[in-house]
Amino acid sequence: MLRYREFAQTYYVKDGQPNKEFTEVGLALRPLREMFGALPARQFGPLKFQAVRQQMIDSGLSRGVINNRSNRIKRFFKWAVSEELIPASIAEGLRTVAGLKRGRTKAKETGPVLPVDDQHVDPVLEQVSSQVAAMIQLQRLTGMRPCEVTLLKGADLNQQNDVWVYMPSDHKNAWRGHDRVIPIGPRAQEVLRPFLKENPDEFLFSPREAEEERNENRKKARVTPMTPSQSLRCRKSEPKRPKRDRYNVDSYRRAIKYGIMKLNRLRAEKGLEPIPNWFPLQLRHSRATELNQQFGIEAAAVSLGHAHADVTKVYAERNLKLAIEVARKTG
Repeated sequence: MLRYREFAQTYYVKDGQPNKEFTEVGLALRPLREMFGALPARQFGPLKFQAVRQQMIDSGLSRGVINNRSNRIKRFFKWAVSEELIPASIAEGLRTVAGLKRGRTKAKETGPVLPVDDQHVDPVLEQVSSQVAAMIQLQRLTGMRPCEVTLLKGADLNQQNDVWVYMPSDHKNAWRGHDRVIPIGPRAQEVLRPFLKENPDEFLFSPREAEEERNENRKKARVTPMTPSQSLRCRKSEPKRPKRDRYNVDSYRRAIKYGIMKLNRLRAEKGLEPIPNWFPLQLRHSRATELNQQFGIEAAAVSLGHAHADVTKVYAERNLKLAIEVARKTG
């Protein structure tokens, strides 16, 4: 396992740093290490593998997560075979253990990701920073993935035509060699314009700028004058947790969660029912549902950048034209 970790640190990287998959590999191998870390790898077999999986079930993980982590464990043993560390029969034995099936296991089931109703989205816009509100609106209008909207830079935007084109520097299917092209229609352009910067390499949506905006709004809303001690306070030059220059998927999701909590406190004071929690990926599903209803499944697929391994170059060009037309009319 230590040998595999050394390999994974150089294989699962992005921009020179271990990526999310490296973290997921560590989480998958943790119960294996805890239960059988002292066991010679050549003595590990299907029954022990099922014991590890049962430990995941008992810990409360969902069926999908368990299947994904189980596949990572199988991948680890397959790698060990390729390095001639263990016999091939070990990996072959683990392949005989099928994944958990829906309705045939005690593992927790999670429901599908559903669209979020606009009546639950619009009120939240007033409770979050302008940066987070803009990201929410962009996702709703374009169907971007959360990671794509947080990575937005001016350098990745082609603004030459009436429909802008955003090509993220990184995206879900980049490792497959696929390009991701996101048309930005007139409505989405209006959302973006206030955040365009002189330096095209700066991220458009910054938690640091959101914090400055909140502090300025607090100062304007202040009723009582500042005390002498308050006016003399200075910001820490090196805070323990400085604000970053861009949101990531987790901080973006948390910002929405806090906005919903704030909104529900206000609704409770008025005796109103709380709105349900929702998260960024549901905005993408809302867009997919809308496009499917108005333009059909093909328009939804090409506009949201769904990957198909057998798509030819000609077909990809036709898809891009269709996606641009959809953005021109609705985005």
